[in-house]
Amino acid sequence: MKLVTAAIIRDGEDILVVRRGAGEMLSGFWEFPGGPVEHPETLQECLERELFAVLDVATKAGSVIAVCDHEYDSGSIKLVAMETKIVQGKITLTVHDKLRWLPASGILDLKLAPAALPIAQAIADSG
Repeated sequence: MKLVTAAIIRDGEDILVVRRGAGEMLSGFWEFPGGPVEHPETLQECLERELFAVLDVATKAGSVIAVCDHEYDSGSIKLVAMETKIVQGKITLTVHDKLRWLPASGILDLKLAPAALPIAQAIADSG
């Protein structure tokens, strides 16, 4: 099972979601930004590295707020979502083609990547 991180970045009541660009796996699906853990980094180190790579921002990853196991055709993943803050920089999309800041309930209206759906539901349920 591949371990993958996801950032829950808030701006007031809104949360950042990004849409996978053309040519990317799950193109057209919305997700929380992040990526796979590389040995021997921690979850937080992974998320901070991935966000710098895909959003061009420096971040500080915090505590785990939700976890989801999901089976894709390409294999199974454990998606670990963490509270994250942008500490420096302005978001620049690289593998994504759109971004939105939405309340948790609004995220559920998007075409979400399957593994992101239970994370979004858990965030919406927690208020």
